[in-house]
Amino acid sequence: MDTRRHEAPTRRTVLTAALAAVAATASLTAGCTRHGTADDGRPPQATPAPTEGTPAPSGQPATGSVLAVKIDNVAAARPQTGLDAADVVYAEQVEGGLSRLMAVYATKLPEVIGPVRSVRESDLELLRQFTRPTLAFSGAQKKLLPLIDRAPLRPESPAEASAAYHRGSGRPAPHNLYLRPAKLMPDGAPGRAALTTGFRYGPAPAGGTVTASRTVRYPAARFTFSWSGDRNRWLVSMDGTPATTTAGNRLAAATVVVQHVRVRPSEYHDVLGNNTPFTETVGSGKAEVLRDGRSFEATWSRPAATGGTTFTTADGSPVNFADGQVWVVFAKS
Repeated sequence: MDTRRHEAPTRRTVLTAALAAVAATASLTAGCTRHGTADDGRPPQATPAPTEGTPAPSGQPATGSVLAVKIDNVAAARPQTGLDAADVVYAEQVEGGLSRLMAVYATKLPEVIGPVRSVRESDLELLRQFTRPTLAFSGAQKKLLPLIDRAPLRPESPAEASAAYHRGSGRPAPHNLYLRPAKLMPDGAPGRAALTTGFRYGPAPAGGTVTASRTVRYPAARFTFSWSGDRNRWLVSMDGTPATTTAGNRLAAATVVVQHVRVRPSEYHDVLGNNTPFTETVGSGKAEVLRDGRSFEATWSRPAATGGTTFTTADGSPVNFADGQVWVVFAKS
């Protein structure tokens, strides 16, 4: 895949520069616009892990802003780039029963991330747990723009930061928009303290059920996590195919959370008229936490949008996560 940025336009004449600028803008906005029209086409430095048994920092000023990137997840968008470097990956159902990902970066930034796609209303609620996160996305429905503008985040679509995005070769738009995160985060990754998710890390709870694999199904998509004792990770598959990055790395999670939530219709629709689901991440419900080859029944709780999500066992004890990448898959209750 060609991941080079478009070259800067020549400056022989004012006219040549102007034409080059128009051409570059048209290339970036094919399939997306200002954080304007939706692109709903369908088919560094790591910091130490938190001390064992203690929560990741939450409810205190973060050292910086996390980077959250909306990532395409239809077959034409795979394999993705830079997804293995995320600290947390959220999977949600979108129009037509398909899936889309939100990758959150705090401890390191890869060189390139993508393909980048459009934002949903649910994402704005999910991201309120972070302190003014930077949101990278390709566009949004016109009716959603006022909500994005009022949200406590820094929106960075190609319209706001064209130099941070480029179109890769070998894939058609809209599945070929890529982000160079250093262009949005010149000071680098903010560090672990910016991950105000409410997650706790440490030894596994007692008990649990030995689990070889777990599959979560959406109407038109599915995720499977298979335990690898050799890697001490859950290997990720999507729609029945092993998930890798463009660099050939198999996607693997240290902890997988299947979070049962209410998924209801919203007031938005895609270009084909399909309703956009709203995934409610504030409230409480059942969850399954997968780590160390076992599954643990849990309850999740997020009383307010400005707080993180806690996971506890039946007796109220916190469920610790394993150190490493966390996948949270929102499953309909």
